[in-house]
Amino acid sequence: MSLFLGNTFQNVQIEVNWMTYVMILAYFAVLLAIGYYAYKQATGNLDEYMLGGRNLGPWVTALSAGASDMSGWMIMGLPGEIYSVGLAGLWIAIGLSVGAYLNYIIVAPRLRVFTELTDNAITIPDFFEKRVNDHTRVLKIISGLIIVVFFTLYTHAGLVSGGVLFESAFKLDYHWGLIITGAIVVLYTLFGGYLAVSLTDFFQGVIMLLSMVVVPIVAFMELGGMDTFGTIADVKPSNLDLFKGTTLIGIISALAWGLGYFGQPHIIVRFMSIKSHKLLPAARRIGISWMVVSLLGACLSGLIGIAFIAKTGTKLDNPETIFIVMSQIFLHPFVAGFILAAILAAIMSTVSSQLLVTSSALTQDFYMLLRKTDDGKNRDKEFVMVGRLAVFLVAIVATFLAWNPNDTILNLIGNAWAGFGAAFGPLVIFSLYWKKLTKQGAIAGMVSGALTVIIWIMLKDKGGIFELYEIIPGYIVSILATVIVSLITYKDKYDVTSLFNEMKRRLHA
Repeated sequence: MSLFLGNTFQNVQIEVNWMTYVMILAYFAVLLAIGYYAYKQATGNLDEYMLGGRNLGPWVTALSAGASDMSGWMIMGLPGEIYSVGLAGLWIAIGLSVGAYLNYIIVAPRLRVFTELTDNAITIPDFFEKRVNDHTRVLKIISGLIIVVFFTLYTHAGLVSGGVLFESAFKLDYHWGLIITGAIVVLYTLFGGYLAVSLTDFFQGVIMLLSMVVVPIVAFMELGGMDTFGTIADVKPSNLDLFKGTTLIGIISALAWGLGYFGQPHIIVRFMSIKSHKLLPAARRIGISWMVVSLLGACLSGLIGIAFIAKTGTKLDNPETIFIVMSQIFLHPFVAGFILAAILAAIMSTVSSQLLVTSSALTQDFYMLLRKTDDGKNRDKEFVMVGRLAVFLVAIVATFLAWNPNDTILNLIGNAWAGFGAAFGPLVIFSLYWKKLTKQGAIAGMVSGALTVIIWIMLKDKGGIFELYEIIPGYIVSILATVIVSLITYKDKYDVTSLFNEMKRRLHA
């Protein structure tokens, strides 16, 4: 039997071979081994647990940022969208690619340097507070609360992906799949912290890239090469049209996904942990190359999936499982196990990052405010322990929310993505570029952006303008609120000119 071909078109039922299970178990073993290694190397203090000691190289930074970003939605949600609407779904991939590139250019260098200058801020709320000199702690508490709420929802979307994977590939009960996914992620995140998450993300990023190349190419060749596109067009001519099957609002909404990058804590925290800002150009080249190839593979998988279903007559209950189904049909069980490991990689890499950022918010932005830390005692071990407990608690809540899913993976993630993008995106940009930002303006922009997203989601069923992706009105309202309130409340008492000058000096050194 070929290394790649697993079944023929006359037998298109998914049958998980023992070799597939071996690959999955080996994958789990590697994750836990990395977690143990990181536990031994980098849990001495909170800075190491939350940021890896700011000592990561460009490869780990780039692939961990990509893997934590491109969760199960890339391997399941995006192919499912392309399968459902055709090539018009490509607009999301275009928007994300442009947004990610701009994030490396606009945010990454300044954030890496500025977070060190602001008394070594190790979380985004910590940076916001120090940037505007907020001694009331209100800004830190509100931003930490937004992180906890939206990341719990985000994590629950990732766990839904895991449950669906185990249900569709292994015929395992969805709830058991949910529990297994959560348990593995919690174990290596709980003990290894940021270093474990980053190293496993690097490992998972490599697996994801290989999978996004192998599956569409093998499926394309087996379905007749170039004739595949003829079959796709025969099913529905608009499948191969970027503009048909969508609307102007749909295109604008898809492109607007790119705006979300500036405000995603689990992604921009990677920029804070790289060894030096001088390594960011290399990280950018690696990360964007990885992203473009992976997204194209996901889109091609969904498109080719249309021809696959048409030619084989395979029953597809959930469009978001098209990548899973094709990988199991076309590939040898050994390779199929590798692909399933890649899907788990996509899911777990994002969930682990989200758990850690939420943990850091609960620890730094809530617990440390309640716990007196000015008595001269070193409480790093205590704070690391609280961080680990927070990981466990958030995972439990997210699992509870994911127990009875009522939406698609893409929509679940889209809501959380918009929430963070609108709440934090404008604020991150203003923090790094505008000297007149005040704490009142920061709070106004952050709260109004988040609330606008929530209200817009609630009104989406009304149709019309509310079909526009909620991140757009959220961004607009957040920007207006931040600028107006900052200009009203700005005083010359807190001059950040020296901070900006030092940041620019280091960037050009």
